[in-house]
Amino acid sequence: MGQGLAASLGIGAALGLSAGLTPGPLLALVVSQALAHGVREGLKVAFVPILTDIPIVLASLFVLSRFSESRLILGLISAAGGTYLLRLGCRNLRTPPRAERLLRAAPQSLRKGVIVNLLSPNPYLFWMTVGAPAMRSGWERRPAAALAFAGGFYVCLVGAQAAAAAAAGGVERWFGGRAYRWLMRGLGALLAIFGFV
Repeated sequence: MGQGLAASLGIGAALGLSAGLTPGPLLALVVSQALAHGVREGLKVAFVPILTDIPIVLASLFVLSRFSESRLILGLISAAGGTYLLRLGCRNLRTPPRAERLLRAAPQSLRKGVIVNLLSPNPYLFWMTVGAPAMRSGWERRPAAALAFAGGFYVCLVGAQAAAAAAAGGVERWFGGRAYRWLMRGLGALLAIFGFV
């Protein structure tokens, strides 16, 4: 692997790991779903960026080229995302006992994750300010460098969030009744705070 490819891969991996471990709406949802419904549901949310980021990257490149001075589109996305996060947070704040919750409704983890990621300003901000310029610069030098950047980024982003889902699912058995409800309420408050922000 050439020096340019190694550097692109390393930069992408470092940014992906940082994004995957930074507290944010998607990570809070990963942990929340893993605690409420098991590791598998948390993993579904962890893999959401692979499904949703292609349109986000394309939209970011489009916005960069057409609306670089306008913040209206990002503001509208942020407002919609904030409203959805507040809704999820309020649901978590009213968390019933785990057994009752499992009987009441399907987890819908993938659906929730897709909505959260598409309506969160974080991926758009990252791709408009860091990701898209790095990809474009890498592509101009050598197309494989752009692919190495993206590959390193997504392996580490998804890997970090999958590890969080596994960790949350692993400790889930330690949380019975009251502790579980308070933990879910705390995550609900965190989602609501992200919604306001």
